[in-house]
Formats: sequence, structure tokens, C-alpha cells
Amino acid sequence: MLQSEALDILKLGKNVFLTGPAGSGKTHVLNEYVRYLKSHAIDVAVTASTGIAATHLGGQTIHSWSGLGVRDTLTDYDIDDLMQRAYLYKRFERTKVLIIDEVSMLHHYRLDLIEWICRQFKRDEKPFGGMQVVFCGDFFQLPPVTRGEIVESEFAYKAEAWLRARPTICYLSEQHRQKDAEYVSILNDIRANTVSKKTIDVLYSRLNKDPDYVTEPTKLFTHNIDVDVINNRHLDVIEGEPQEYNMMWKGSQHLADTLKKSCLSPEKLVLKVGARVMFTKNHMEGTYVNGTLGVVHKFNSFNEPVVRTANGTMIDVTPVSWQIEEEGKVKAEITQFPLRLAWAITVHKSQGMSLDAMEVDLSKSFVHGMGYVALSRVRSLAGMKLLGFNEKALQVDPEVLEKDVLFRHESEDAVDDLKKLSRGEITEKQARYLKSIEPEEKTKIKRKEKASKKSTEEITADMVRDEIPLDEIAEARALKAETIVSHIEKMLLDNPSQCPDFAYLRREFKRSELDDILKAFSDAKTKTLAPVYNLLAQRKKKPNYLKIRLARLFLEE
Repeated sequence: MLQSEALDILKLGKNVFLTGPAGSGKTHVLNEYVRYLKSHAIDVAVTASTGIAATHLGGQTIHSWSGLGVRDTLTDYDIDDLMQRAYLYKRFERTKVLIIDEVSMLHHYRLDLIEWICRQFKRDEKPFGGMQVVFCGDFFQLPPVTRGEIVESEFAYKAEAWLRARPTICYLSEQHRQKDAEYVSILNDIRANTVSKKTIDVLYSRLNKDPDYVTEPTKLFTHNIDVDVINNRHLDVIEGEPQEYNMMWKGSQHLADTLKKSCLSPEKLVLKVGARVMFTKNHMEGTYVNGTLGVVHKFNSFNEPVVRTANGTMIDVTPVSWQIEEEGKVKAEITQFPLRLAWAITVHKSQGMSLDAMEVDLSKSFVHGMGYVALSRVRSLAGMKLLGFNEKALQVDPEVLEKDVLFRHESEDAVDDLKKLSRGEITEKQARYLKSIEPEEKTKIKRKEKASKKSTEEITADMVRDEIPLDEIAEARALKAETIVSHIEKMLLDNPSQCPDFAYLRREFKRSELDDILKAFSDAKTKTLAPVYNLLAQRKKKPNYLKIRLARLFLEE
């Protein structure tokens, strides 16, 4: 199936399982559909089975979004408890379309629990409470992680919820990552479980052979310990003073620890000028995405890293937050720069990325699909240096192999059904579905922004000139308050004369709060946020990361 055909089917409002080989454009199709829905002011929940996967789409985990959390089971009492949470009511009331990415890593019983929650909140016994549900993923990739679950785990397609939803299968056949026909053939052999001596011989031709056109490829390993050794060794070789950034957290320690485990940025980030880095989160406005590679070019006047990406773009990197919310309140939050050292990464954390060149060691592969995930990251055979692989690396799950044949047939049937409709009939049906879920009034501010040709910082500047409170700017623009402050910081750094007067933002502070923070900056002799946060904590001042960052704007006065 072509991407355009899959997008047509999605716009018809059908429940869909969007699948296909690595590099076939699944995330691209999802992003196109999300843009389409948002352009019509339709609320869409963008979720994924893991924190890592969620960052690729700028969404959150399905566990967090649904309120399921870390539960393995749900009782009627648990449902009653969830139903008391007003923020969940509002969330489900607004949502018309639910996207669940990387569904291959979601246990079948958790999908059933999520579907039950949806029906309860929507007060509708239709599958998923009547919402359009879009599953996305590839069951040939990494399977659900089992850590002593009390329920026997199966793939998501065995869930009752999957059967109830009866998703139309959209199996993408285009290849947008690999253009190397020989390499595509190797990946297809692994995927079809038809690995031959010829396949292995071609792979061995890359054994200990450097990529043809990149001197320093990204290294992929199966275990974290190998990754840490490589990254630290490369960093130690670079001369110059290291800059250390410690992750800050607040709220429940247990929940914060959960966030730390799913976060790609380390608790202690050590950087030097010249360090190879990778962004670990999608930027709200698309400046960078998870997996964007670059090199630390310098540290700015705030002691924050400036990264030069592969295409030469310079990015002033500022800290970002990862949060867990319950009942509309932030229960835990971690804050760190969205970076990690990138001479080496794990296969697990590479899932969803596209690399120009890589060096990979699969000799310790321990699960079906690991080799396929790793090998499918690179764009061509010439871009790969293979250090070794074991028998497990080239194996796929036999059950998935059998199911994949059925998925392909069902997808072909879906294409045939689509082709029976004229373009006019498709357009009419899509318009009818859109009208059924479209709100009566679209958001005025979003419409105004779309019509405007101003940059995002200029739009913020206009609102600051009108002395609109920080939280109201953030809410109106559907951005985080931290992002609004970053806009002002950028204007101060890039063009101070054009930066609007933001003195009114002093009102955001309570009593002596601003003076306490400014004194902490002075005493710490730094413009970096973490030392100031720690100093305020020592002084029992209940530090707030956003307030510290906002206060930094007033340092030069």
C-alpha cells in the first residue's frame, strides 16, 4: 500500500493498523494525519507504548494518557477512582482520534485495559468508546518487555480490544530509508525468515569494514554498558573543560525514577566543545527531533550548549521537562538538556531513527527482532561497519512471520476496496467523517496564527507587548511556559534591541522570590540553572525551575 492510500483510509475515519518494514514511512503518515486533524481543530491523542517511542511524535505514553499508569490489572474500584479525575474526563471528552504508536511493544492485556477505560469515560460501548483508533508499529521489531508481569503476555493483536476494533490493515510497501536494492533485499530476507548463505556472505562483506563515506559512524550495541564505555572514552580524549549538567527532579521519587528510566538524556550529562551529541526529544516547534545528530560548537553566555547539526544549523539548546500528571497536577517532573553523547547508542534506543552510517555489534543479541531493528537503521550497506553477529540476531518470531502474511493479504484487500471508489466518492466520505467529529468553533488564536506569517518568537513578542500573563500566553499558544521563556531568551541573545519590554513578568513572582533567586545566581557565580536550583534547595526556598529560568531574564538589569 502507498502512503497516499493509507492516508486516504485514515481520513475516512476507519480504525487502522498502520504497519510495514522499517523505513517505509509509518511515522511520516501519522504526522501527516495529525497535521490534517489539527488543521481542522480536531483533538487527537498522540501516544505510544514507550516513553522513547512517544518522543518521536511529540506525544506521551498511552499508559499516562489513559490513566492506566503502571497497573497490570484494573478493578471496578480502580475505574471508579479514575472516573473521579476531572482532567481525565476533559481529556476523553475532547478526544476524537486515538493514536497508539509502537503497538508491537504493548502487552495484549494492557490494550484491553486501555480500551475498557475508553468505553467507561466515553460512556459508549463501541470499541474504544467510539473514537477512531490508529495502531501503528511493526511486530518484527522489538517485542513487549516482560519483567515478571502477573498476566501471561501476548502480542497486541491477540487482545480482545484489537478484535473488537477490527482495524483495516494498511501495510506500507514504499521504502524511504534504504535506496540500496541489495541492502533492501537483505532486510527482506531477514523479515521473511529466508536468510541464505548469500545473505550472510553479503553481511560478512561489511565485517570490520569502515563506512565508505563517513569517517565516524554512530556505534550501536545491544547493552548499555558497552555504550557507556565507548562514549566516555571518546569524551576523555577531547581537550578542554567539561561542563556538567545534573538532571533536576521534583515530586514523587518513585514516579521520577520511572521518568528517568524512559528518558534518553542521562541524569548526569557531561559535555565538551567537540562532543558528538544526539537530541533526545522532539522540539515543540520542529527545530530538532529525537535522533538529530550534531557536535557541541560552544557554550553560550548562559553556559548552555550550542550544537551544530549535520546540516550546519546552530541550535542554542535549553533544558526541557518530562512530566507525569495525575488529576491535572504534575506528580513528578525531571528536567535536563535534551541531549546525550552519541558516539554510541543502544539498539533499543535507536528504534525509529535513520542513520547515514553506523558501526554495529550484534554478537550479544538476545531477543527476536533485535538484529532487524539494528540493521534497518542505516540507509545503505555501504554505510555499515559490522563487528559481528550471533544466530539470534538474524531470527524473527515464527508467530509474527505467520501473522505478517495475513496482514499483507488484508492490506491488499483494503487497497482493492479503496480503488472501487472514485476520487469524488472518497472526498465526499472523508468530508462527511470530518464533519461528524469537527467542533463547531475552531480555536480563534490558532486560526489567527496560521494566517500570520510571523515567526513563533514574533508572535510571543506581540503577546508580551500586550502584557499578557505567562500562563495565558502558554495556554493560548498551546505551548509550555518554559517554551515562551525560551522565546524571550532567544530574542535577548539574538536581537536585544527588538526584544519587547518584559518587566511586567516580575508579577509572576511572590514577594521576595525574585530577589532570592537573583541572589542565588550571584552567590553561585553562574548563569547555569542547576547550581542555582541546588543552592535554593539548600536554603529551603522551594526552588521552581520555571521561576529560576524566568528570573534569569532579569540578571542584566
